[in-house]
Amino acid sequence: MITTLPGLYLVSVGVVKPAAWLFRWTGSVVCSVGMLRFINLLFSAGNFYLLYLLLLKIHLKNKAVSAFQRILSTLTLAVFPTLYFFTFLYYTDPGSVFFTLFAYLMCLYGNHKTSALLGFCGFMFRQTNIVWTVFCAGNVVAGKLNEAWKTELQKKKDEKISSKKGSFSDFIRILQFLIKYFISPKNLVTLTALTWPYIILVTVFFVFVFINGGIVVGDRSSHEACLHFPQLFYFLSFTVFFSFPHLLTPAKIRNFLLSLQKHPVQYSLIAIVSLFLIWKYTYVHKYLLADNRHYTFYVWRKVFQRHELVKYVLVPVYIFAGWSFADTLKSKSIFWILMYFVCLLAVTVPQKLLEFRYFILPFLIYRLNIPFSSLYRQLLELAFYIVVNAVTFYFFLNRTFQWPNSDEIQRFMW
Repeated sequence: MITTLPGLYLVSVGVVKPAAWLFRWTGSVVCSVGMLRFINLLFSAGNFYLLYLLLLKIHLKNKAVSAFQRILSTLTLAVFPTLYFFTFLYYTDPGSVFFTLFAYLMCLYGNHKTSALLGFCGFMFRQTNIVWTVFCAGNVVAGKLNEAWKTELQKKKDEKISSKKGSFSDFIRILQFLIKYFISPKNLVTLTALTWPYIILVTVFFVFVFINGGIVVGDRSSHEACLHFPQLFYFLSFTVFFSFPHLLTPAKIRNFLLSLQKHPVQYSLIAIVSLFLIWKYTYVHKYLLADNRHYTFYVWRKVFQRHELVKYVLVPVYIFAGWSFADTLKSKSIFWILMYFVCLLAVTVPQKLLEFRYFILPFLIYRLNIPFSSLYRQLLELAFYIVVNAVTFYFFLNRTFQWPNSDEIQRFMW
């Protein structure tokens, strides 16, 4: 059942129709499966270029990074398994990623009108992409907040407080700063003047939700929003799995254990809250249990359904994943991290269905913003992605099967 807006189909018509007129193709060629899938090949080529430009822009000040490392990282992200698989199928993901990354790039270059327009295109591919429009606006706000915070520190000549990390008293002081900043009419006018294209797009989104009676089009009964907090834990585990050369290192593990020894009370509270969220807010979608074509079906059956206590036993893994995830972002300002975290919650928690495709954009944006690792780790990451892709394509092409109630051939996929 189609539950997204017709962005992919509109782009397909916009590309295929002129090509058919120019090359005098017949209807059998224009409407062929191969021609439609070719659209996603174009999007994937565009994604490669956008990923390179984003890495170049985000890490512009890092002169130690070679051009080869940038290209290697670009190639690695371009073949990120959960996204790369759909390059060769007629799915919304490559186009959704293309317009969202393009909007992010334009935002970083200060072209906010263009960014908002591209954000609208991304919204036409997947409604939840409106969150990444908010993310682009948040980038602007986070930048202004960081400037004002540095000015605040200079005024008070307090070098002990950083906008990147600190104690609980630092947190309180930052909170007081935020309240003071946002109650200033002058600051609000400045932010509105910078982010008005995004504000208009978000307003259009709310009008759409009001008229449509919800965010979903099509089969609403299978896409009901809920507070599925463990989705955050699944995303963190997913990120550690696909970024293990960066997140699962001996140094990371050692530093985490030291942090655990230093702050036992804080980690105990985090563990208690995590256990409560898993206990009260774990949902199992009917598609997760019924569709054995997807990896998530086997992850759930082989791991989470092995015993009813497994979901609780995994809490230490989630805590480490969260710590390692946050540790790799420590080069970003606290305001950027806060803004990204809010968007991450907004795009994952309301989803009842555990679906790895929902993690593609938050993962890519995270991965783009972490510091470059050593060449060895980059090569290891690329090799891992190639192996995962090879295994997935092998299963898709060679391990077909049939359901008892259907004669159609079924294939394993993401």
